[in-house]
Amino acid sequence: MADGQNNQPQGNDGREQDLGQLLKVRREKLSALQQAGKDPFQITKYDVTAHSREIKEHFEQMEGRTVSVAGRIMQKRVMGKASFCNIQDLQGNIQSYVARDSIGEEPYADFKKYDVGDIVGVTGEVFKTKTGEISIHAGEIMLLSKSLQILPEKYHGLTNTDLRYRQRYTDLIMNEKVKETFVKRSKIISAIRRYLDGEGFMEVETPMLVSNAGGAAARPFETHFNALDEDVKLRISLELYLKRLIVGGLERVYEIGRVFRNEGLDTSHNPEFTLMELYQAYTDYNGMMDLTENMFRTVTKEVCGTTTIPYGEDMIDLGSPFARITMIDAVKKYTGIDFDQVPDTAAARKLADERDVHYEARHTKGDILNLFFEEFVEEHLVQPTFVMDHPVEISPLTKRKPDRPDYVERFELFITGHEMCNAYSELNDPIDQRERFRAQEELLAQGDEEANHTDEDFLNALEIGMPPTGGIGYGIDRLVMLLTDSAAIRDVLLFPTMKTLPNEKG
Repeated sequence: MADGQNNQPQGNDGREQDLGQLLKVRREKLSALQQAGKDPFQITKYDVTAHSREIKEHFEQMEGRTVSVAGRIMQKRVMGKASFCNIQDLQGNIQSYVARDSIGEEPYADFKKYDVGDIVGVTGEVFKTKTGEISIHAGEIMLLSKSLQILPEKYHGLTNTDLRYRQRYTDLIMNEKVKETFVKRSKIISAIRRYLDGEGFMEVETPMLVSNAGGAAARPFETHFNALDEDVKLRISLELYLKRLIVGGLERVYEIGRVFRNEGLDTSHNPEFTLMELYQAYTDYNGMMDLTENMFRTVTKEVCGTTTIPYGEDMIDLGSPFARITMIDAVKKYTGIDFDQVPDTAAARKLADERDVHYEARHTKGDILNLFFEEFVEEHLVQPTFVMDHPVEISPLTKRKPDRPDYVERFELFITGHEMCNAYSELNDPIDQRERFRAQEELLAQGDEEANHTDEDFLNALEIGMPPTGGIGYGIDRLVMLLTDSAAIRDVLLFPTMKTLPNEKG
């Protein structure tokens, strides 16, 4: 018995045909089945008893057993009275040997007309071919759904990037690595939940439609709520509602949810993305650093099986202690400039002019320090690094350092040159917070569309009293990029934001 595999669409005589004719033939086959009382779309269920990978991994126990598998025909080769087809399911693919004498003459005649892309159910015995291919000897094969489109050619796959993102369903069929990425994404989110639940955190849900989109520096999307005749915004952060819950006595809370920012698209930004934020009463940003390091290490070990993982050309070590450096020291290390010795905003602007760092008229010394960090430091932070103690100008919701009030107890974690998370010792002084909001309102008046509006209800909550609190937020998508070695955020979003095509507009 020889193995046979062929991934070409099955036409009338196997020759390459015009696409329109191939599509026409598929619809004619469906019509013939329906007229014969064999409409596959009338089938409502199929009892699957095994999947491809478990059959292969446990072949010694499975050999000779009768199993039922279901999936999509990816390859098919007809050889007279016996044929082979390759079936792809959730776990991978497996070969099936289909013989006329085993399934019957009429079912075999029907099988010969099946197309690559059709979804079938196969029941039969597990065996191994003479060439060592673990297979299923079909005793029954059933057409469960007729594919009326043509899949891309298997060996080249679906390579058009724009089409891959628009037709993710086809991408998942044709590219095994893509499917593995999204299976791993699900495992990552589950591992995060297990870790936080084990640390005593409570998962909550907060509003997506808000009157005041605060908690981050971002431009919101706006819409109109007809029932209340009010303009509302889509949230840009989870922060301010979660802090209200800390005020209410829920000492450890977290939320994993979608947030929306009306900003550009690039390899690390999508306007809607998944954010995880948590808040813990009675701790500070040092506690958040410890929790973050442990969580990243635990999740990586659980999902990847190791704490040293590849990303591009680098090997990222999440098992060793993460580096910790202040923003001042990081800029000094990579530029030679010590901002502790820069006396004021005028001197900082002069340095920016000398180094060709663009700044705006509203930017002060702290803003310019951050611009230097972004321009000269971020790309060097490949291994896990906590960058601590940011300037107060860029941190409106963060507690000041008692000994250095121009700086705040805040850190960002950088890996592979990208920001992975942002964390604070949360500001719980309502008087200071009102002043920070006032400064943000001034920025809004100067045209900064990413500045925060004053949130009076949040200020009222702080006046009720919020305990010392540590908080952290990080983008799930960037963590998935890291753990799946994906270069672009669109590669880890099942349905990334795309410009609507003319034929898709309503």
